[in-house]
Amino acid sequence: MKQEPGLTLIAKTVTRVSVWLIILYGIYIILHGHLSPGGGFAGGVVIALAFLNVMLTYGRETVTHWVDVEFLHDLDPACGAMYVAVGILGISISGSFLANFLSKGTLFNLLSSGNILLLNIIIGIKVAMGLFTVVWTLAIFRMNEGGEK
Repeated sequence: MKQEPGLTLIAKTVTRVSVWLIILYGIYIILHGHLSPGGGFAGGVVIALAFLNVMLTYGRETVTHWVDVEFLHDLDPACGAMYVAVGILGISISGSFLANFLSKGTLFNLLSSGNILLLNIIIGIKVAMGLFTVVWTLAIFRMNEGGEK
């Protein structure tokens, strides 16, 4: 009988269901970060942990076929550029870097923070992709015997 990579069938089934709930919770934390504790960094960490959960359960070889790691690696610096672009929009519209140029809306509503929600989304994606890329790099890195590359 051929051994499949990863953990048992029970762990894979639980992960298949729970990973989407974890991602949904990370999105919730990102979107409500200006109304409650949380925000882009915390939500990004939760989403990165969902990807890590999949990698630990199914094995890194299986995840190679499921996730486009090169796209995730490229998405990380793209989010940094988007953050700077929002800052430059603030300069061009309101006169200072990261100045609010979106409507503030009604207090305590989801769309009541102007630029902060947009910046939380950008930071959440950047943190999630950055952390997953670091974990992915550590997972594929192997040293030969004797500590030499």
